[in-house]
Amino acid sequence: MQETETQTLPSPVPPVPTESRTWLERLWAGIADRGRAYANVPAAGLPPLDRARRLCGAMLSERGEASGAAVARELLESIHALGGEDRAAFFRFLAEEFAPEPERLRKAAEAWMTEPSLEAAARLADAAEPPRQELLRRMNMAPGGTAALVRLREELLALPRGDAGLKVLDADLKHLFASWFNRGFLDLRRIDWQTPAAVLEKLIRYEAVHEIQGWEDLRRRLEADRRCFAFFHPALPGEPLIFVEVALVRGIASAVQPLLARDQQPGRPQDADSAIFYSISNCQEGLRGISFGNFLIKQVVEELKAELPQLSHFATLSPVPGFRRWLERKLAAPPEGGLFLPEEAIEDFAALTEGAWWEDEARRERLRASLLRLAAAYLTQPATGSGIDPVARFHLGNGARLERINWLGNVSPRGMRESFGIMVNYLYDREAIEANHEAFAQSGQVARSAAVERLLQAGRAAAPGQSRSALARLLGGEEKAGAKPG
Repeated sequence: MQETETQTLPSPVPPVPTESRTWLERLWAGIADRGRAYANVPAAGLPPLDRARRLCGAMLSERGEASGAAVARELLESIHALGGEDRAAFFRFLAEEFAPEPERLRKAAEAWMTEPSLEAAARLADAAEPPRQELLRRMNMAPGGTAALVRLREELLALPRGDAGLKVLDADLKHLFASWFNRGFLDLRRIDWQTPAAVLEKLIRYEAVHEIQGWEDLRRRLEADRRCFAFFHPALPGEPLIFVEVALVRGIASAVQPLLARDQQPGRPQDADSAIFYSISNCQEGLRGISFGNFLIKQVVEELKAELPQLSHFATLSPVPGFRRWLERKLAAPPEGGLFLPEEAIEDFAALTEGAWWEDEARRERLRASLLRLAAAYLTQPATGSGIDPVARFHLGNGARLERINWLGNVSPRGMRESFGIMVNYLYDREAIEANHEAFAQSGQVARSAAVERLLQAGRAAAPGQSRSALARLLGGEEKAGAKPG
């Protein structure tokens, strides 16, 4: 999300219209209506920011369930009415005024230092929890409270970084969301052409990997030889949290454009032997950092195997979004021994950012071996490395195996811009997922196929010793050797 001025921040989610509420929201709305008579609600004529602050105090002082729901609703409506500058001030108020009480925390810490018992540790943990978390939990009692808090965190993530107080507020929200959006609360649903149009529209809007070009494009992605699954949460009715698109094909697909072609006749699912996960999109920016994808893929694998027992391969066709940036950094400051690039390819590398070089067969073939070797080196660097590809980290951490690196797997502008068209298959072998996950989590070991290992061996065998000036020419000349990634 782009950083933006506070005056232009989006408002928190407005109250949910009565006709679109779930039965649970209608229940809480009824409780809040009845509790209004018992609630300590500040006067409506106060300045909006002052009233929102007072409502926070009233929220924590309430003991009744109905009155608490009434105050929570008033507070969310009050936040919704705040202007951009007042909302930023309100966020700081939440961060600063509801921190742990220092003296109580000090005494609890001293008691634990004197006698580090389980009881003392529990008292210390209780003293360390900020009242802000209880305030947020109570705000969640309002009708539409969860959606409003998710949107509130989305606003926080859009603010310029660097404010320590706001980081604390964001950490509290993330901590609470990790519990509220626990896997046990999630509902896996298949999305097809019979799914309500409101949900289908959101798929078009939220698709983050391969843009959906309108309704006809979406319809092709939901045909008989395609599958789409999404996680939903009861507190966010009709809002997918994450969804995955799957192609049912023969063989492990190596390029995405054929999978996205709208003029193809749908195949028969029973003829497929492979399920290719070609797009995974998170839908709620306010839930950034809350992991859903690992559960999603594993559950979808089981769903597909139950539906189509003949499927023998479950693999992704994934982008490599960090490859070009990594390569350009390496070329700007090459490590000891160079990047093992053949002399005959160096001049062609200089044109990687110029025109449709991949349409020139001779140039394309000269670049192929070098780029594939470099991609293999990038994708198998230790998991502790700061530059590891985020998509690789996700799938390898999930227990997948790096199966194949595909040349020109995505020739769209985005694919060429991010990774020179390279795409990757990560294979989910149901018998090896746990072992692969443990090896990656414990030591950073990347499970990889023999084909990937051959690429790595070819890179190690290549003659080192390329000069710095030769490497700089890969970016188009000496003057670009220190250029920032494009």
